[in-house]
Amino acid sequence: MSEVSAVETPTVADFTRTFRRIQAEIHKVIIGHEQAVEELLSALFAGGHVLIEGVPGTGKTTLVKTLGIALNLSFNRIQFTVDLMPADITGTRVILSSEDGRRDFSFQPGPAFCHILLGDEINRATPKTQSALLEAMAELQVTVSGTTYKLPPPYFVMATLNPIEMEGTYPLPEAQLDRFLYKVRLNYPDEAELTRIISSTTGPEEAGVEAVFSAAEAPEQIEALKKLVRDVMAAPAMEIYAARLVRATQPQNSRFVADEAKAVHDEMVNRYVMFGSSPRGAQALILGAKVRALLDGRANIAREDIDGIAVSALAHRIMLNYAAHSDGIDASHIVERVIKSVRAARG
Repeated sequence: MSEVSAVETPTVADFTRTFRRIQAEIHKVIIGHEQAVEELLSALFAGGHVLIEGVPGTGKTTLVKTLGIALNLSFNRIQFTVDLMPADITGTRVILSSEDGRRDFSFQPGPAFCHILLGDEINRATPKTQSALLEAMAELQVTVSGTTYKLPPPYFVMATLNPIEMEGTYPLPEAQLDRFLYKVRLNYPDEAELTRIISSTTGPEEAGVEAVFSAAEAPEQIEALKKLVRDVMAAPAMEIYAARLVRATQPQNSRFVADEAKAVHDEMVNRYVMFGSSPRGAQALILGAKVRALLDGRANIAREDIDGIAVSALAHRIMLNYAAHSDGIDASHIVERVIKSVRAARG
């Protein structure tokens, strides 16, 4: 039974009810990680993609698979390895023989042709293979041998990173990191959560996840909910605030930053940051804030909505220097300081 009619325009209440039901279905399997699950769903309805980082065994793959079941969308998984080729993702043209003996080239779609794509340990593939996802993520299409093939909406890519084993890995280029709306971290469970995980995964019964949408209506309904997110109002003051946050992540000493006098900077930015967030960071702030506003029953965003997703939206877009790594400073610290600086400058 679906939450939203396929022929009706969803309301704010429809969005909140559907979002929370999907969340509840996921948490039948996923113990803990409340913030990560909410951010994952927020990125989906904002029309973005998510990079998930976590140590082995924290449920990255299970989380993505459970999401696919709850949404009743087609789901494919790609295990990235050093010998994986771009054609293994997008598909390739092969020669097929017909009954009359004729031979023709035919395109065989790869695993990228689905609604939800899980790229497991994406940093284990070479940059050439990693880049095969760029066109799919940005333009919902792939090009093979000069021919462009459209991907079915909704299209949602979730890539996982293993931060422990760095040997034999290829860090994602900044241009590809920038294509992900959020970067979500999965931490170790606490003792209570670990006890629940043991109980639920070693008993005689497994938790059953119910699909929130019917298979036929799921794509249309999800697209309608995504459109509702876009319809949420962002006042000019909120757009200016998002722009100031992004500008404040850019160090004054960077040759790419103009109008330095108009930017608000914290001393940590100039000391530890090589390159700040791109304009996509501002877009991520506004889109993420719109989802948070809907969940709060509002049709317009507030500064608190932007602040609430700033770390997930901006941290992976900030390049730190060696001084930051040696002093134990990560990008989330920079974002938190930037928020305080911009707020203080505003008075």
